[in-house]
Amino acid sequence: MKGLTITDANRGPIEDQKIELVERKGYGHPDTLADGIAESISKSLSRMYREKYGRILHHNTDQVEVIGGKVNVDFGGGEVVEPIHIILSGRATTEVSGNELPVHETAIKAAKSFVKEKLKEVSMEKNFVWDSRIGHGSVDLMSLYEDEEVVKANDTSFGVSYAPFSETEELVLNTDRYINSERFKKRFPELGEDVKIMADRHGNRINLTVAGALVARKVPNLDHYISIKENVIKEVEDFASKETEREVDVYMNTADDHEKGIVYLTLTGTSAEAGDDGSVGRGNRTNGIITPCRPMSLEAPAGKNPLAHVGKVYNVLANFIAKDISKKTDVEEVSVKLLSQIGKPITEPKVVDIEVVKPGNISDVRYEAEKITSDWLDNIGKVTEEIIQGNLYVY
Repeated sequence: MKGLTITDANRGPIEDQKIELVERKGYGHPDTLADGIAESISKSLSRMYREKYGRILHHNTDQVEVIGGKVNVDFGGGEVVEPIHIILSGRATTEVSGNELPVHETAIKAAKSFVKEKLKEVSMEKNFVWDSRIGHGSVDLMSLYEDEEVVKANDTSFGVSYAPFSETEELVLNTDRYINSERFKKRFPELGEDVKIMADRHGNRINLTVAGALVARKVPNLDHYISIKENVIKEVEDFASKETEREVDVYMNTADDHEKGIVYLTLTGTSAEAGDDGSVGRGNRTNGIITPCRPMSLEAPAGKNPLAHVGKVYNVLANFIAKDISKKTDVEEVSVKLLSQIGKPITEPKVVDIEVVKPGNISDVRYEAEKITSDWLDNIGKVTEEIIQGNLYVY
């Protein structure tokens, strides 16, 4: 395959490294809200374009801003002083051969639907102001069908991923899923959706620092707050003990000062209500976590065009390739880097760099790794479909 290199990483696996840092911003975090809104808009526009014209038209809605509001909050409740301002930005095809398309209506509807699904304590009217500033673009109907079978990269960019997850990475992702599960929320309805988890592993000891917004109207006093926090810590410790044999210490809301009455209370379950802003691309990477000890891209995939924007497609594709190589060969770890050139077919990346961590000679991995990569590039349309159908998250 042109541009392909497969090399030995010449290092040990992440599990053998002394220090490991892993972060996950839950779906109520302002940055993750921005990612989720941007991605929901892109999916809705993609479906709308397909229904009307049979294909995905140009759009990149990856410029969402969540501007924090202001509240007065105390044990038992509070009031909204200034609502959260959501600005939808980016670019989209708003007109085809003089026919205007309902881009702004589609975008706002998708954004509201996403927020309503994820945040259980919010009011669309009281807590939010919605503003669509998505830029206009037009296209001639006939041009839609020129070279429709050849999708060309609309940027010179790269995608990066690796496999498998380390035990610490799995722990962080699974802990977030557990805390934000229906089962957990039934036991602890006081806990909102804005949860952030940071893990720092030192050898065989893992520290989990959890930031969890509690909903004020469900917390009548400080004693109740402290009780909930202690019980959540114990629950997470019990959960972690089933996920790993390493020692795990759990901390929660470490900025609290109970004597001064400083606690993490919210009206809506998200810190966005009180000045904590959010932006697309400032949170989780395409695989759902933030991993400074691993190779990763700084691209903001959420909201980018799922057909031709390699900042999105190649990051997801690199993840699929890495996972398959990890499953189908005996490598301990694998990382994949894909580089495009703007205007060139996305099925023909300029660089495919695969690094493996494997004892002994890597020659027996080369054939399978190249075959897996080639098969995915030949079927790159599957990546687009998985994204549009909502079968995977990119944040």
